[in-house]
Amino acid sequence: MRSGYTASRLYSGTDATMRLGLRLATPAWLCVAAALLLSLMGIVAIGTTRPELAARQGIFLMVGLAAAFIACVVPPRAQRVLCWSVLAVALALLVFVLLPFVPRSLVTPRNGARAWINMGAADFQPSELAKIAFILCLSQWYSLQGSPRTIAALVVPSCIAAVLVGLIVKEPDLGSALLFAPTFLGITIVAGVRMRAVWLAIVAAAIVAPLGYFLVLKPYQQARIDAIVAQVQGDDRFESGIGFQGWRAMRLVGAGGVFGNDRERAKALIEFNRLPEEHNDMVFAVVACRFGLVGAGTALLAYGAFAFGAFSMAMLARDGFTKLVAVGIGSLLMAQMTVNIGMTIGLLPITGVTLPFVSYGGSSLLSCWVLTGLLVGIGIRPPTGGEKDPFDG
Repeated sequence: MRSGYTASRLYSGTDATMRLGLRLATPAWLCVAAALLLSLMGIVAIGTTRPELAARQGIFLMVGLAAAFIACVVPPRAQRVLCWSVLAVALALLVFVLLPFVPRSLVTPRNGARAWINMGAADFQPSELAKIAFILCLSQWYSLQGSPRTIAALVVPSCIAAVLVGLIVKEPDLGSALLFAPTFLGITIVAGVRMRAVWLAIVAAAIVAPLGYFLVLKPYQQARIDAIVAQVQGDDRFESGIGFQGWRAMRLVGAGGVFGNDRERAKALIEFNRLPEEHNDMVFAVVACRFGLVGAGTALLAYGAFAFGAFSMAMLARDGFTKLVAVGIGSLLMAQMTVNIGMTIGLLPITGVTLPFVSYGGSSLLSCWVLTGLLVGIGIRPPTGGEKDPFDG
């Protein structure tokens, strides 16, 4: 039985008060609670060594909550209409940051990457807007076209992904570009693609990946992969070079012990180890050092709760579009969390991916809260019973 039909029967025959209660009793609030906990943990972690940035992160959080409220009140029907315009803006901004004649005062390269636009009070990263637009447009496309049962049905979605990934890789921002793959995969599988095509794509990626190491990656990116391989083998020759950041991050994770350290001791440990980007890409190392295994475990449980809420919303969604949006949000943020924590504890090469809700940065925090607002918007709207899930049955 379709979920939309079941939900509609649940609403029928109830008074207004009960219907309001049913609308508010949504798993999406679990996502909000988890996101708020992670955001507050991030502010405390950032404040360990950068109290001035922690204050700014608090302001970004207020802006993010306001953006989440706006995303929540925009109905799915309007999202379906506006998503292609949002994608066009994201593409235009991704091209803009790559234009060589744009002044450095407007697009200032960081670590060799042209990925941020100077907005005065804060910097804006167009790739964050591209992630939101990608989820909405892919969900809209599949909801109109139905399950992608043929290779031809995957051409348009693949082209959208390829253009966005290509522009982001050009910046270069390989970490953000990689996140489009699990998002695309999660949405496409739920949309009903034949699993044979999925396995063929995985095998093809496994074959092509070694070629990408030589043909796509820059020398410093190859060195990061070499460093993680050497680290797994117990070879410490990269510890003082390209592997410095990863080694110091793992050392600080271990320094947290079970219950962590007080602020002053944690600050001393972080400064003594000279951990780069401790407020941003490596913030999980600070969380583990400051709060120990208990704090790190709490963060992981919060991400698990967020994933449970997002995928529960997908199961309860009343139509194909909202189902895929919820899956895309859950897939993106869980993949981003996995990559960031994986590179912090030495399981993955460092790619410059932020930790959702926790890392310092207005663009990242804003996009995460917009995605959370979209989930709440899906959850609080009652099903009509007249919308058909094109992937159900």
